[in-house]
Amino acid sequence: MIEIGMPFSDPLADGPVIQKSSEEALRNGMNINLLFKQLTNIRRGVTIPLILMGYINPVLKFGMENFCRKCAETEIDGVILPDLPPEVYNEQYSRLFEKYNLHNIFLISPQSDDERIRMIDKISRGFIYIVSSSSTTGVKSGFSEDQISYFKRIKEMDLANPGLIGFGISGSDTFAVACRMAHGAIIGSAFVKMLGQDGNLADNIGQFVKEIRD
Repeated sequence: MIEIGMPFSDPLADGPVIQKSSEEALRNGMNINLLFKQLTNIRRGVTIPLILMGYINPVLKFGMENFCRKCAETEIDGVILPDLPPEVYNEQYSRLFEKYNLHNIFLISPQSDDERIRMIDKISRGFIYIVSSSSTTGVKSGFSEDQISYFKRIKEMDLANPGLIGFGISGSDTFAVACRMAHGAIIGSAFVKMLGQDGNLADNIGQFVKEIRD
């Protein structure tokens, strides 16, 4: 899958790398309207799932149904809105997402108890985003014993939806652990940081992916 960020001025869950990229994108005039224009013909060449990630304020300003409709028109598969509470989604927006066949991806953390995790699993479609720690994205490397125990706890719950581990996946070692403990890994900050490097972009991306997989 590819996760496409929707820049926001106050990205609470993101660390300095994503914050900086969001600030730069906003200075360059990026907004949701422009994003959907850029995505208009993306399915001519891209067949893998596409996920939008952002925050609820710009989406509400754009209009929730208008947003879901545009996602359907551009064949976006799912959305991650970390600051949209599952209870609010289930009460107010779940039918809207179902109407446009759009997956809403929820986050769980080490502080999420079993009851809440099972509630999220029940209302989820697609996958569950397993946040590896309580810190923001891109600020740690490696996993502690407590994190490994947390991953094991989630794995042993045998949830209906697959889980992908994110936050702190920065190299082949953490990627391998995440894939062993869950159904896959989400790489954000390390990838965005690589995009800022000198050199040919396509070559840099290919090398980055190769190193992660190796």
